[in-house]
Amino acid sequence: MSQIGTLATVARSSSGESVLERVVRVLEAFTPSDRALTVGELSRRAGLPAATGSRMVADMVEHGLLARDADRRVRVGTRLWELASRASPTLSLRELAMPVLEELHGHVGHHVQLGVLDGEQVLFVERLSADQAVINYTRIAARLPLHASSSGEVLLAHAPADLQEQVLAGPLARFTPFTITDPAVLRRRLADIRRDGFVVCCGFLHPEATGIAVPVRDEHRQVAAAVSVIVPNDERARDHIAPLAAAARRIEQRLSAP
Repeated sequence: MSQIGTLATVARSSSGESVLERVVRVLEAFTPSDRALTVGELSRRAGLPAATGSRMVADMVEHGLLARDADRRVRVGTRLWELASRASPTLSLRELAMPVLEELHGHVGHHVQLGVLDGEQVLFVERLSADQAVINYTRIAARLPLHASSSGEVLLAHAPADLQEQVLAGPLARFTPFTITDPAVLRRRLADIRRDGFVVCCGFLHPEATGIAVPVRDEHRQVAAAVSVIVPNDERARDHIAPLAAAARRIEQRLSAP
């Protein structure tokens, strides 16, 4: 057997699943609300036998990808964050956008977010919040469906046509009575976003909250991200469109600067 064939055999379990696939499942078991898990919980969520899960956790702890708390619960290790940060495609975006986001947050007083397109979801790479702010389900490194959030709709409006059609084909999950679940209505909204340059989503994820988002373009005029605010669902919500658009233009200037 060739060396490559031998390595492929070693790297895969009896089920034909690679070690890397199992490592990814272990890491995906953590959520923003479940940041520390027992080895048993981790194994169950990853779909691994207890003995296999225990061995994998031990190996990942040894390499710093996972860490153990004093109570023996396991969490993502700082080594994983370190490695990911070295080549993160969103790192420079976050660093350049942060001064603008902080200023916008001081004006809004609720939530300011920065999201990027990742598959059929929006991935939030930054969020600034305040005490007593309106309810908001997003967190840093959290995801939402494209059709149900203001950032997601902006990104979807400027996404490749095949991705738009894939999302429009559904299913489009309903979170509140105001969530857009009709493909024809969503298609018209995407056209409006491209024409108007912003979107307002009143009560899409929670009846008390309004999301407003605008696109952020890179130096090639391609939409690289969406910046959004989450504010109370009232008659003053649309007052934030102008400062939000101005913030997006400032981020674009910083992205395009030498």
